[in-house]
Amino acid sequence: MAKLRIAVFASGQGSNFQALADAALAGKLDGSIELLVCDKAAAPVVERARRAGIDTWLFKPKEYASREQYEEEILAELIRRGIDLIVLAGYMRILTPVLVEPFYGRMINIHPSLLPAFPGVNGIRQALEYGVKLTGVTVHFVDGGMDSGPIIAQRAVEIADSDDEASLAERIHAAEQALFPWVVQMIAEGRVALGGRRVTIRER
Repeated sequence: MAKLRIAVFASGQGSNFQALADAALAGKLDGSIELLVCDKAAAPVVERARRAGIDTWLFKPKEYASREQYEEEILAELIRRGIDLIVLAGYMRILTPVLVEPFYGRMINIHPSLLPAFPGVNGIRQALEYGVKLTGVTVHFVDGGMDSGPIIAQRAVEIADSDDEASLAERIHAAEQALFPWVVQMIAEGRVALGGRRVTIRER
């Protein structure tokens, strides 16, 4: 089976990008990260990609008339590179059907809560403020809604009485960095099946 060709979209620190790049470098991922797509030239993830020898496609959204316009350029680049899977890893822009439709079932996102609880921004803070005892991380397919796509995998994280946003975030991020590469590897092995809203992961 040919290796999965992956494009990672990110806007910030890039810790999940790093986890994926490290997994690929260690031979734990039957795939190669071919491209980082980023909307912020000064984002730390850009330097992470440079150190890893991964190409970056940078763009400035304000230079385009619409989201659709820059997504058409991104789509053309993804097609040119033969990208099989888009991984959203802290990409802070709303996607349009220009990208979602051609990559439906081949685009995944990670979110810092047990969806469908606490979608959108500040999922960690939302969980703390609500007072739940258990939160976690979710990897899901992207369907164009706000963290609403079919769920692939989740990992629970307990909330301690002493937790603040920073301490909980540290454990959430650790869970993300373990779960995300594992899900990508399951996809690379052809073990993830999407049927309606239900996702199954086949055994070997």
